[in-house]
Amino acid sequence: MPEMPEVQALAERLHDAVGGAELTGFELLQFSCLKTVTPRPVELLGRTLETITRRGKYLVFGFRVAPRLLVHLSQGGRVDVESPPKTTKPRGSVARLRFEGRPSILVKEFGHERKAGVWVLAPGDAGPLDKLGPEVGSEVFSEWLLGADDTRRVHTILRDQRTVAGLGRGYTDDAMHRAGLSPTTTLAKLGTKDRERLSDAVHSILAEALEVERQRTGGLPTKLGDHFTVHNRYGQPCPVCSSDLRRVSYESYEITYCPTCQTGGKILADRRLSRLIR
Repeated sequence: MPEMPEVQALAERLHDAVGGAELTGFELLQFSCLKTVTPRPVELLGRTLETITRRGKYLVFGFRVAPRLLVHLSQGGRVDVESPPKTTKPRGSVARLRFEGRPSILVKEFGHERKAGVWVLAPGDAGPLDKLGPEVGSEVFSEWLLGADDTRRVHTILRDQRTVAGLGRGYTDDAMHRAGLSPTTTLAKLGTKDRERLSDAVHSILAEALEVERQRTGGLPTKLGDHFTVHNRYGQPCPVCSSDLRRVSYESYEITYCPTCQTGGKILADRRLSRLIR
């Protein structure tokens, strides 16, 4: 799933491509992706796109004196910048935005979940943004992390968009690894030094990832996460100690960690393996 670095860099590229242009067309290519009834997308036509920004994992299209448009790419969502604009309907097409004299923006989604969404919000309506926690790179989040007594696992907290907005499994795996914390660690049991180390790890991991993502051109390609440190690298050597990276598998996702760097050599129970040896 695209996380803060991918979505932030994408918002910057899209703003460069179509910012300041008039929206001339909105093509709904997958009906279920539209999550709002009013205002209607047609009300955006003829309006000037002033900004494309990010909130959490949402792209925020801001129009002059008009509703906002949100795009959430979910797990398999991607974006093409079509120059010149196209009329075809590639596999997985979700929606296409057309702009006067500029490239068109095509939102696509791969996989079977079909959770990518588009919202058209009236002025003053925050829609799904209202449920988001503070941005992961903000001082508000850092202060909360240092003082909270939340009893949940840190890995769960960092992925909960209502607690902190912008992170997913990928950069959470990498941040936990850099901080030297087990995936099963609960926040309430962490001391001040561990929390400070975690906060520093989150910030540095995201800063490095954003720098890499800003080197991309165009939209958002199918393959992401090529610069993850440990996430999705099960069985490969840890980049710090060379031990084999391990995983904990759940129904629809997995967590990757290093036993030497994070759990004191302990191998955590892998539900996938546990089912096989019963």
